[in-house]
Amino acid sequence: MLFLEYPKCSTCKKAKKWLDEHGIAYDDRHIVEENPTQEELKTWYEKSGLPLKRFFNTSGMKYRELKLKDRLPEMSEEEQIEILASDGMLVKRPLVIDDDFILIGFKEQQWKETFDEEK
Repeated sequence: MLFLEYPKCSTCKKAKKWLDEHGIAYDDRHIVEENPTQEELKTWYEKSGLPLKRFFNTSGMKYRELKLKDRLPEMSEEEQIEILASDGMLVKRPLVIDDDFILIGFKEQQWKETFDEEK
């Protein structure tokens, strides 16, 4: 399982602590130092079944700076994935990638349900 995080992010810290407390093994990856590639993002997006917009960190400064709220609806999926891959700060985090599921952000109840189903 891959855990993508921005170490200074408080939500990422909570999520990591939750994984540790539940004895769930993961490989850690710094989302800015090792930004997801276009190929990875495309695969994860298709596998997740979620709208592409969910992969964007809509509360981030970079998102607002680039005025993506207004631009995204006019962009193709290809363009959206390209811009996501350009900067790790644009990607919603934490991101958990497993063979069977993808989790975006940290909602404890959702994580509990997902990991309970995996056992």
